[in-house]
Amino acid sequence: MASSDYSARHLSVLEGLEAVRKRPGMYIGSTDSRGLMHCLWEVIDNSVDEALAGNGTQIDVLLHADASVEVRDTGRGIPVDIEPKTGLSGVEVVFTKLHAGGKFGSGSYAASGGLHGVGASVVNALSERLDVEVDRDGKTWAMSFHRGEPGIFTDSGREPSPDAPFTPFEKGSELRVVGTVRKGVTGTRVRYWADRQIFTKGAEFQTAELSSRARQTAFLVPGLGLTIEDARGESPVTENFRFEGGISEFAEHLAPDTALTETWRLTGSGTFTETVPVLSDTGAMLPTELQRECVVDIALRWGTGYETVTRSFVNIIATPKGGTHQAGFEQGLLKFLRQQVEQNARRLKVGTDKIEKDDVLAGLTAVLTVRIPEPQFEGQTKEVLGTPAVRAIVAQVVAKGLSDRFSSPKRDDKSQTSLLLDKVVAEMKSRISARAHKETQRRKNALENSSLPAKLVDCRSTDVGNSELFIVEGDSALGTARQARDSEYQALLPIRGKILNVQKASVADMLGNAECGSIIQVIGAGSGRSFEIEAARYGKVIIMSDADVDGAHIRTLLLTLFFRYMRPMIEQGRVFAAVPPLHRVIVMNPGTKPNETIYTYSEQELSGVLSQLDKAGKRYQDPIQRYKGLGEMDADQLANTTMDRKHRTLRRVQVADAENAARVFELLMGNDVAPRKDFIINGAGISRDRIDV
Repeated sequence: MASSDYSARHLSVLEGLEAVRKRPGMYIGSTDSRGLMHCLWEVIDNSVDEALAGNGTQIDVLLHADASVEVRDTGRGIPVDIEPKTGLSGVEVVFTKLHAGGKFGSGSYAASGGLHGVGASVVNALSERLDVEVDRDGKTWAMSFHRGEPGIFTDSGREPSPDAPFTPFEKGSELRVVGTVRKGVTGTRVRYWADRQIFTKGAEFQTAELSSRARQTAFLVPGLGLTIEDARGESPVTENFRFEGGISEFAEHLAPDTALTETWRLTGSGTFTETVPVLSDTGAMLPTELQRECVVDIALRWGTGYETVTRSFVNIIATPKGGTHQAGFEQGLLKFLRQQVEQNARRLKVGTDKIEKDDVLAGLTAVLTVRIPEPQFEGQTKEVLGTPAVRAIVAQVVAKGLSDRFSSPKRDDKSQTSLLLDKVVAEMKSRISARAHKETQRRKNALENSSLPAKLVDCRSTDVGNSELFIVEGDSALGTARQARDSEYQALLPIRGKILNVQKASVADMLGNAECGSIIQVIGAGSGRSFEIEAARYGKVIIMSDADVDGAHIRTLLLTLFFRYMRPMIEQGRVFAAVPPLHRVIVMNPGTKPNETIYTYSEQELSGVLSQLDKAGKRYQDPIQRYKGLGEMDADQLANTTMDRKHRTLRRVQVADAENAARVFELLMGNDVAPRKDFIINGAGISRDRIDV
């Protein structure tokens, strides 16, 4: 029986590794080529961590013809002495114990990629055979494993093979000495054969992906050489990678376009506290508050194109799905450049528009690296960084680095920062124009395909919050308003005289009325219970009627329509009444000084103005112009007094008490005449006897 091959001594070892074999996807993501490559990354990353710690400058990866892979490094070598808690050699602990290794404390590695302590042991568990050799202390130490169990393969002088007879250790594991090395020579060699019981039939090592990762690592660790040798084909292929320029050279390599700026280097660090469980001498896990340092190194440059290329890394481990470090990077970029655009708004002619993240990232090539002890990854595959404090630290480093660049007195820096702001603003304007064009087409189609009135004069803006619909009285007022409006955000809808009194009419009559139906369709949010204010096409609806009794009547009829069938517009304060002037007083100044124009909005105000002018001895044109309607005003006069946001006055229509408002509307516009007659008599201050009934 197969179980007879195992001794009781190995039960504790296999108990953990058997879980890996039963659920490999939890540890390596999948059992296809992607999972096979992940196992290789785990081994390579251990060697890279040694190089990061300043030990070793060369890593070799060999893909053998028998489908095995070998990783060699010149690091310190895995410890070969006995680990006191388990009584096992360091080599056996690393390859057989989950969550064991030298990267949990701060002594051996200040920052490393393999932090869960499952890398080497998982690879071992999922390998049909794994051989490890360690050069250390003047000797070469060796140990072999079969699906996680230590023992000896009898190769009989042949090439190593997973099919060779295997004898597990029974009484105690033996870390064999198989040779000697010169003093000071250290390193580790790991060769393993992936277990075909675990991995799918077509799974194989991807040379192109391996080369890309090796090149990337060489960029991230300046001075580290990586050699990839593939002996699986008819003729071996060897690639060598070594770069001294670091991530600046990496950004230049990744950039797909011509440079707009030089490659800028932003560096800095920050500290944060973190509570983590620490194993005490008694074996208990005690929560301990530790002071952590996060070191940030970023290389970025903008090009003339529009493609965005970003690569983010934590302790040289790629995080293709980002995380808190990338979120902080983008947050810092956007916040800083928004401030710069606002400070240079006049030169850049941006108005009130704000740049967005896509405007900043267009044409950006960036390499973001952070180094922190024991980062929190989301899952063993380490594709997303989860350490919360890193976001703020990266954002601060970005803001500080860019601030230094933008405040630099150097001519090149000034020129490049100016070009960058111009590019970002150009991207913003292109985005707004594209969206406006799209919405204009959509709105145009809606007008063409519906029964909206042809007299609707729409605006160009698609920003609902910024757009305004003026409901104007008659075609004459429409002509003047058309010349006075700002066509970017002000739309006009003329109505003919007094609309239907919807307080008395049925819903069917209201919908059948051309003017009411036009208003509801133009606003585009439905009516009654089906009204959805989110669908309203305009942020403000402004009723612009003449400043006379008929104009007040028209305004009341329109407000009745809104109150009955589009009440959320009033409740949210989106309905207004324009306040056009009643009089224009032209004050005649002596000499060449231009005359002064004063507008008044009531007879009482006019009397006060004329009285003040008489007291001051100022002359004015007589007779005073009295506007009978909006159509009598020039376009400039209408714009300055009633439509221009800088000078106009609007009265917001509010409903503080819906029930009280309903009673008032019923009183003024309802079917019951008697209460309305009493209201008029009481308000007019006249006797009932004087009314001819």
